[in-house]
Amino acid sequence: MVNRPGPARSASVLVPGLILAALCLAAFALLVVTRPEIAHSDADAALLNSVLLWDGIMPRAMLALIAGAALGLSGALLQRVLRNPIADASTLGIASGAELAMTAAMSVSPLLIGLSREMTAFGGGVAAVAAVLALSWRRGFDPVTVALSGMIVSLIASALSVTLILARGEYAMSIYIWGAGSLSQQDWNAVSSLAPRLVLGFFAALLLVRPLRILALDDSGARNLGLALHSTRLAIVGLAVWLAASVTSEVGIIGFLGLAAPAIARLAGARGTDRLMIAAPLTGAGLLFLTDCLTQILGPDFTDLAPTGAATALLGGPLLLFLLPLVHSVSAVAAQSSAASKRLARPLQTLAILLIALALLFALVLTLGPVDDGWHVATGTLLADLMPFRLPRTIVAAAAGAMLAASGFIMQRITGNPIASPEVLGVSGGAGAGLTVALFLFGFPSPAIMLAAMAIGALAAFVAMIAISARAQFSPERMLLAGVGIGAFAMAVVTMVLAQGDMRGYILLTWLSGSTNRAGAFEAWTAATSLVLLAAPLPFLSRWLTILPLGAGLSRAVGLPVGASRLVLAILAALMTAIASFLVGPLSLTGLIAPHLARLAGFRTPNHQLAASLIFGAGVLTAADWLSRVVIYPYQVPVGFFAALIGGPYLIWLLSRRSTPGQ
Repeated sequence: MVNRPGPARSASVLVPGLILAALCLAAFALLVVTRPEIAHSDADAALLNSVLLWDGIMPRAMLALIAGAALGLSGALLQRVLRNPIADASTLGIASGAELAMTAAMSVSPLLIGLSREMTAFGGGVAAVAAVLALSWRRGFDPVTVALSGMIVSLIASALSVTLILARGEYAMSIYIWGAGSLSQQDWNAVSSLAPRLVLGFFAALLLVRPLRILALDDSGARNLGLALHSTRLAIVGLAVWLAASVTSEVGIIGFLGLAAPAIARLAGARGTDRLMIAAPLTGAGLLFLTDCLTQILGPDFTDLAPTGAATALLGGPLLLFLLPLVHSVSAVAAQSSAASKRLARPLQTLAILLIALALLFALVLTLGPVDDGWHVATGTLLADLMPFRLPRTIVAAAAGAMLAASGFIMQRITGNPIASPEVLGVSGGAGAGLTVALFLFGFPSPAIMLAAMAIGALAAFVAMIAISARAQFSPERMLLAGVGIGAFAMAVVTMVLAQGDMRGYILLTWLSGSTNRAGAFEAWTAATSLVLLAAPLPFLSRWLTILPLGAGLSRAVGLPVGASRLVLAILAALMTAIASFLVGPLSLTGLIAPHLARLAGFRTPNHQLAASLIFGAGVLTAADWLSRVVIYPYQVPVGFFAALIGGPYLIWLLSRRSTPGQ
């Protein structure tokens, strides 16, 4: 028997709905009244004003309602079927997969994308969500694992998209402007295309209300009621992906609306499945409509303040942070490192061997490379000619990798969380937001201003993450999701500037790719000097690094100034993250991998682990940079792409391991 909502609950749902509707009507009325008009000097001007209203503003308003409803319904379906309150097209990688598929089709031929945009986007979205679900299968679709898997799939898909965009320079900014989710229209074609899909999706969702109710139970209970779990889940996920991909194919990525609409609907009182299937689309429609009206009203003349999709993405980070208390991990990430049980008997000798191996790798990447007729080892005059090109980028990659490793080591020590790293905790994204603000304020700032802005952004992101996580006693799963939320907000800020389509956007796009092929003497000296100056104090702070992982209470009991020590270490980590991100972009996961490799190798004391982390970090990014220039010679691939391919699978493996005693 399903409990019918009483009058009180109906009223609690109705009041927020009426408020949202009133805000939408007021915003639309203000938009129509204040819209720019051509002076009514003749009949042609009046006709043009009429065209702008009925073929521009009106179809755009209708498209916002339809797209918002489709994304709200898609998010509600995904959250119900996966029992995950933070599931949507953005957190599951569906939007990034659809964008990658569209970008790939555009790169092959601009005409190809016109044949079937919907199927192209749907194929990319299905591939992305299939990868996420496959990666989280072993842990029973645990919400934390699903969210982290979605982040990694999105990261790799974004790296591929940026690579393709940069390879097709003539379409680069147009693809990114489309990807930012612009609702601008010149006719009713998009409305007539998307409206039937929403109607079909809504009726299909109504038919699935009973299975969705049953899926709210555990799997054994659902099976006992005769539900075919796998086929039902696949059908519901397929419907949700189709709705999200349909919107993406028409207007680009509308960030996090599928997360926000069901969450707000539930907060307003829509608890039952049937009520949520109605309230979530209506909420999504209202949110996107209101946001789109505001971007037009606040924008100058006929231009938008920002693409609507990028504006809605700003909701994603704060909303993820707000929803953290609702996320319960059924198989929490182990709080201790998965380091090997062995302890090195002679760590100094092992460090010496690692240094020799790094030197050999350094020599290899400087001398070995492909040529037209095969591989060749450069010596003599040829090596001297190549040094001005190869040496600076190799120094930059090695120093940036070492700084990211040191930053990740500090973060893991401060938080006591082995999954902490600049990339996972959103600190690299914070550096990108700082760079974006600098470009917005100064136009084309000097490298010193860019570095300072990135350092401030990285420090702000790290301090925010620590403050949020401290409330949950640095719970690993809450910390990871807080990092995802902070990173999502920061990258939404980056996307808003990217979508403007000017040279500032191209600077950001190049930074996102993590390319080192423009590294010169200035970048090399900056990287090497920064590494020496910022890493040098760390051996003298080994007492802090030893005690802080034991927790704030014990640290205070032994006389450690917890607040001051965390702040000093956070500043060092933020500076190293900002400089490394400035040089190689935000896509690397070196800050996660290197400290783990050091522990897996058997290093135990903080100073030994730090030294080994620096060596491993330098080696990983040096190897990734070498691969980026040889794998498709004579063309080059951004180093961030290879670093993401190396770090992403490792993070998945780490998350998939079940904690065992002694780990």
